Amino acid sequence: MRFHKYHALGNDYIVMDPADFPGWSAPTTEQTRVICHRNFGAGSDGILWGPLPTQRAQFGLRIFNPDGSEAEKSGNGLRIFSRYLYDQKKVTTAPFTVDTPGGVVNVVIAPGGQLLTIDMGHVSFDSAKIPVVGAPREVLQEKIQILDREFIFTAATIGNPHCVIPLPTVSPELAHRYGPHLETHANFPRKTNVQFLQVLDRANIRIEIWERGAGYTLASGSSSSASAAVAHKLGLVDRKVTVHMPGGQIGIEIGDNFSIRMTGPVTRVAEGTLHPELFTTKV
Repeated sequence: MRFHKYHALGNDYIVMDPADFPGWSAPTTEQTRVICHRNFGAGSDGILWGPLPTQRAQFGLRIFNPDGSEAEKSGNGLRIFSRYLYDQKKVTTAPFTVDTPGGVVNVVIAPGGQLLTIDMGHVSFDSAKIPVVGAPREVLQEKIQILDREFIFTAATIGNPHCVIPLPTVSPELAHRYGPHLETHANFPRKTNVQFLQVLDRANIRIEIWERGAGYTLASGSSSSASAAVAHKLGLVDRKVTVHMPGGQIGIEIGDNFSIRMTGPVTRVAEGTLHPELFTTKV
């Protein structure tokens, strides 16, 4: 049961190739929880299960959060999985495609494998696609009451749901206090990722992230994509944006119809073998 660990700006994932796990159709909720646990398992922000066969792209991928739920898409996860494919010599620097439940993406890897660019698809603000409850609409600058504060949020999807809250300043404490309540708010039938957004200037934003199914996160590619798109939609930034996060920076280019091109690094961390005894622990 071989695994490969990488991080993308501190957002770490374990890649598990189905070929190394005979008899597994996918990790179960219980297996995912213990593998990802920081004390009882190998420790990670999620599991990347692939490559899988698919008719829509060259490689298929499923993404599991540490709580065992499945994510439609992950920008950092896609960069990490693509780096794994490169390290295993399954791809080169030539462009290739990856199929996720949140859509097919195009990937280009720079020589050496450490810098990757992904065409993430198009951001939509359509309430039915995100989804957000209520009448069909673009979900722009709406009020939401969380604990002792009223926030103004814009919702978006890039294959997975996001709730973006622009504020004059942001902090980890803000994400920890309000993020869990926003993630599970009744407005979001599939729950939501949450970003607290600070605009630094027309080419730079800062975000603090509470990730659906994972909690506080040092960096996120899809969160960077959604936040930059929201800032551009609201007229606060131009089409090229650097997103600053506690873990580092990601570059976002916003094209026609809010297409998103994301560029960021990946670091190889470790390889190892999961011992069957691991799964005797329940978390």
